[in-house]
Amino acid sequence: MKSRAIFALLLVLRLSGASAEPYRIALPGYHYEFPRDHFNHPEFQTEWWYYTGNLHTANGRRFGFELTFFRQGIDRHAPSSATVWDVRDIWMAHLALSDIDGNQFFHTERLNRAGAGTAGADLEQARVWNGNWQAQWREGFAVQQLQAVSDHFSFDLSLASAKPPVIHGLNGVSQKAEGTGHASHYISLTRLNTRGMITIDGRPFTVEGASWMDHEFFTNQLDANQTGWDWFSLQFDDNSELMLFRLRRKDGAADPFSAGTYQDAHGRAAHLAASDFSVMPGKTWTSPATGARYPVEWTIRVPTLGLDAMLTTRLAQQELIGKVAASPSYWEGAVEIAGRKNGIAAHATGYLEMTGYAAPVSLSGGK
Repeated sequence: MKSRAIFALLLVLRLSGASAEPYRIALPGYHYEFPRDHFNHPEFQTEWWYYTGNLHTANGRRFGFELTFFRQGIDRHAPSSATVWDVRDIWMAHLALSDIDGNQFFHTERLNRAGAGTAGADLEQARVWNGNWQAQWREGFAVQQLQAVSDHFSFDLSLASAKPPVIHGLNGVSQKAEGTGHASHYISLTRLNTRGMITIDGRPFTVEGASWMDHEFFTNQLDANQTGWDWFSLQFDDNSELMLFRLRRKDGAADPFSAGTYQDAHGRAAHLAASDFSVMPGKTWTSPATGARYPVEWTIRVPTLGLDAMLTTRLAQQELIGKVAASPSYWEGAVEIAGRKNGIAAHATGYLEMTGYAAPVSLSGGK
């Protein structure tokens, strides 16, 4: 799923007017082709690339990171007189670092037009970027290099995929609500072996661990009764991975279009319907900045996997507070899980995203 957490871009869209040319909607039967589908899909109105990971130093100091790129279409077909400064798409990026053992959380964001190469996603260049934040694909698309710099921290990380891409949902679409096109095309690389360097206020840390990449593109997703979601990405010590999302309705109930995917140790993926799992919130943390109450403990059960486990975080303050006009505030942070899976002790690290707690999220519009 992902928040992807939306946008000053929607405000910009409303202010600037929509393209007369309709955008394409996500429909069953889409033919995926890689590496092409790792990059830009301008025929869809909304798109995001989402990187998260849990890393550690040799002596065990733990970090989480997030680097996200968002594209929102404004004018699908620019006139022949258009210049590079005309607004066809708006590009937003979010950057965050969780210094888990240092009890610090840093985050920042930026907003750009594509302009003269200021931001974009391009197969020929094999990269996605916004200013000097980028994901550069190398070595025949086998490795990605993530680079990002902010006032207090930076990182330079190499991510090598250990498994093939996962296509979520059924028949090529991840359905989010009733009706044609209320869906996305949703791809993940669920286990990216990661090495590199994190620097905080001039202090370098050599790190390694595992990362996760999500890529979604669509034109409209949610319906008017859906106000947010809780999204989980979990990487287990037995080399399997689990993604779950719980869509929330206005009355607080879980939406029947909630879903997930399990990828086993050999890379085989299985779709999970809402009836196949449960995620129950527990202890909450209240944001002093927004007043939102975020569940930071969850009980997760997937009977078909024999999974019964508790999700927790060691750093409750991992809320990204929107600073650009209309940019939403949401919680996205490093988590861990412990419990039983098929009768055996299980442990995982991962990321949890919670949207719609500070204010309802809307992704129901499309042009």
